[in-house]
Amino acid sequence: MAQDSVGLPSDFQFWMRKLSVWDQASTLETQQDTCLHLPQFQEFLRQLYEALKEMDSNAIIERFPTIGQLLAKTCWNPFILAYDESQKILIWCLCCLIKKDPQNSGESKLNSWTRGLLSHILSTFRSDIKEVDLFTQVLGYAPTDYYPGLLKNMVLSLVSELRENHLNGFNTQRRMAPERVRSLSRVCVPLVTLPDFEPLVEALLTYHGHEPQEVLWPEFCDAVNEAFLLKKISLPMSAILCLWLRHLPSLENTMLHLFEKLISSERNFLKRIECFMKDSLLPAAACHPAIFRVVDEMFRYALLETDGALEVLATLQVFTRCFVEALEKENKQLKFAFKTYFPYASPSLVMVLLQHPQDIPQGLWHQALKHISEMLKEVVEDQTHGSYGGPFESWFLFVHFGGWADMAAEQLLTSEAEAEAPEALLWLLAFSCGPGAGRQQRAQTMVEVKAVLSCLMKLLRSPTLSARDLQAAAGEGGEGAPRPPACQQLIRRLLLNFLLWAPGGHAIAREVITLMAQTDAIMHEIIGFLDQTLYRWDRLCVEAPRSRKLAQELLAELRGQA
Repeated sequence: MAQDSVGLPSDFQFWMRKLSVWDQASTLETQQDTCLHLPQFQEFLRQLYEALKEMDSNAIIERFPTIGQLLAKTCWNPFILAYDESQKILIWCLCCLIKKDPQNSGESKLNSWTRGLLSHILSTFRSDIKEVDLFTQVLGYAPTDYYPGLLKNMVLSLVSELRENHLNGFNTQRRMAPERVRSLSRVCVPLVTLPDFEPLVEALLTYHGHEPQEVLWPEFCDAVNEAFLLKKISLPMSAILCLWLRHLPSLENTMLHLFEKLISSERNFLKRIECFMKDSLLPAAACHPAIFRVVDEMFRYALLETDGALEVLATLQVFTRCFVEALEKENKQLKFAFKTYFPYASPSLVMVLLQHPQDIPQGLWHQALKHISEMLKEVVEDQTHGSYGGPFESWFLFVHFGGWADMAAEQLLTSEAEAEAPEALLWLLAFSCGPGAGRQQRAQTMVEVKAVLSCLMKLLRSPTLSARDLQAAAGEGGEGAPRPPACQQLIRRLLLNFLLWAPGGHAIAREVITLMAQTDAIMHEIIGFLDQTLYRWDRLCVEAPRSRKLAQELLAELRGQA
């Protein structure tokens, strides 16, 4: 349907036909159809209001002659009135019909008729049954006191009945029939955002029967998940976990919603990504291996589809950090072996990668990196038919903990323990470039990186340093064969580390970055590197005031230019 006021007349006729069908029959099929169309109808009402508020009542009647019929049918549909913000938007629409100063009897009648509909909407919880009114009066209750209390008691009664299913096991005399649970979840589809129904929604999600198939209505799960994503409902972690475990599309939609938020937000802002991630509850829910495996597979497909995009890699690494924190917080005694989460990886390698670098003395980082490199190399190159899924699985595991590769790049430039660049760290950096490279390509990357590092170490000892010297050391602008994109990214990472750590690098940092950032893609890559570096330093409590200040200044400047 149209998304603006131009298409409203055709939409109007479509919804008139729908409302007539819903009004004439109250069968299971019409109720299902009503629930299915509630979000679209609410959006239509919102667009209708945007059009009505710009017109007077005469213009409204002229453009929409049957608007009275449409609004009246809407006012008497309990599903629509109960759904989300539909009742509020309907009231706005009706208010547009009221003429402040009626000039004739027709306008007065329209005002009176409209006020009658408004009165009906505002008293939807009032019953016209005389016996009920008499009963509440005898008890001393006003309708405004009695009916909300009746609703609350009804919800609590249903919640209690659902929970008795769990307590009584197979005692079928006191158990709610599966058909009734399914019917109840269907009825709740338009009601999930109402605060009074939150206990019932939670009880339905955490309901555990002994039926071989799922009893909850799929549309109910969809509605709850959408309300959760849009912050229209507040549910405990246990209920959300049950929702995602029993309804896979809800978990998949949550991941897609997260990706959409990250794409539409400021790029490469890892602290913000971390806030999104924790707010989504995905890292905490992923402590359950079934949730983790689904989330991890979606990250895998995202990396494959984007050819290892840096934004996806950064998001995966933030998710992993948050997941490990949640796992440590929840599992005082580990409930699941790490192999449950990473079934295709070497268990000993997983344990090494899971180490917190901040728990290792900085002087031993070099040894830890060397150990990781040797273990990865053994899995990737020395076991041609190993049981750990091949090079891609090892690379995918390693990039979960991408901070180790960044530490390796820093160690190659700041460690004075080795006269030459250690092969283990060079191999680790070459492997981090991507899973598609074979042994020969990694060896060539190591040769390229080693040559650049040798030039950088000479410049580190040079009394004078210029941007052109650094560009020449990186081999940019030369006549040699062009490097593969992954190798170029790796060398840019080394250059940026040199600028942050070398005493002479600070003075020429801006000039070097101007020479490097010839395209928007490289500009965003540099922004991502600086943001990731600061994020990692914060987590490792790295003490480097001058380097930190430079990185912060460069990041602010580049974000302003991007």
